[in-house]
Amino acid sequence: MRLHRNLCFAVIDGLTQIFNEDQYADRVIQQLLKRDKRWGSRDRAFVAETTYDIVRWKRLYAEIAEVKAPFDRDNLWRLFAVWATLKGIKLPDWKYFVDTPTRKIKGRFDELSKIRKFREAIPDWIDAVGLEELGEATWTKEIAMQNEQADVILRVNTLKTTKEKLQNILFDQNIETEFIKGYPYALKLKERANVFVTDAFKNGLFEVQDASSQLVADFLDVKPGMKVVDTCAGAGGKTLHIAALMQNKGQVIAMDIYESKLKKLKIRAKRNGVHNFDLRVIDSTKPIKKLHGKADRVLIDAPCSGLGVLRRNPDAKWKLEPEFLDKIRNTQQEVLQQYSKMVKSGGKLVYATCSVLPSENQKQVDKFLTSESGKEFTFVKDKKVLAHESGFDGFYMALLEKKQ
Repeated sequence: MRLHRNLCFAVIDGLTQIFNEDQYADRVIQQLLKRDKRWGSRDRAFVAETTYDIVRWKRLYAEIAEVKAPFDRDNLWRLFAVWATLKGIKLPDWKYFVDTPTRKIKGRFDELSKIRKFREAIPDWIDAVGLEELGEATWTKEIAMQNEQADVILRVNTLKTTKEKLQNILFDQNIETEFIKGYPYALKLKERANVFVTDAFKNGLFEVQDASSQLVADFLDVKPGMKVVDTCAGAGGKTLHIAALMQNKGQVIAMDIYESKLKKLKIRAKRNGVHNFDLRVIDSTKPIKKLHGKADRVLIDAPCSGLGVLRRNPDAKWKLEPEFLDKIRNTQQEVLQQYSKMVKSGGKLVYATCSVLPSENQKQVDKFLTSESGKEFTFVKDKKVLAHESGFDGFYMALLEKKQ
């Protein structure tokens, strides 16, 4: 591979924004990809994947390069040189790469790869938490899988097409997909492609949604004609799936504390042909109280650490703080206590997170069930999805039923 100056500069600029200006990697990369209209798909893939790679392995590369945050541009070029050397890419004779000690880099890599926190490039505190909650064997496998690049998974919109038809439509556009056993709505791309420019996407035939995330709506056991509340809807990936399972019959109420996210959901719903939904901003306790005892189904896709989806958001491990974890556990219990009141007698509730930590998952459910509000519910079943076992995102979901 030959390195091109303009692409490498884009990567360095992106890393500056992510590491030094605390911007989100996915947004920075979206902006970078619009930088030069002459770039082809390979150029854009190089910028995106290289930036994500260096973000993912920041701790390991910084240790090898012997640089510390905040990184100036020279230090960022050193991180880049480590990345290129370990990828076996010949460094050009640019001033940034003068005196790069390639043999020393490889030696340091071999040495540091024996220590998990460096090998998997994670902060000490996250390593300690994972070890404590999951045990050495499970945590070692799980955090290794969280550093693998995630597959692109599509969820077919059953309101408009079938999985087989969608597969054929995409095949005609040179996008090959395969079915995944046990995931009835999922198609996995055989090779990465920009699916958002396809007519199939513009016409609402699918959404991009990880296979683990697709399990949640099914777990909720919805039926056409029900009143269903998605309490932390965000931009609505699961809301749209729920609406499709309900065949556009009944009512899905999508709630969130951020109005901007619900506006995105409105646009997505129109594209998906979903019309059995209402949007409600949680700006006080009123929207919740109005629904007390009225919902057949309630989904609480709770805010969490996101330690099950680091493959997609590698910068999250550098942004997370131990204090946030304590705070989010309190928030999780609060939303369980408040939002569970919307479930009617005989109705069902799903509590879900994209975390692999028991303290955010089954322990939250156990705590809720022994509380005053939780005594009205019985535990039906739960599902723990670990990335190293499933090959997809780490997830948790628990199904509870309100007593008659």
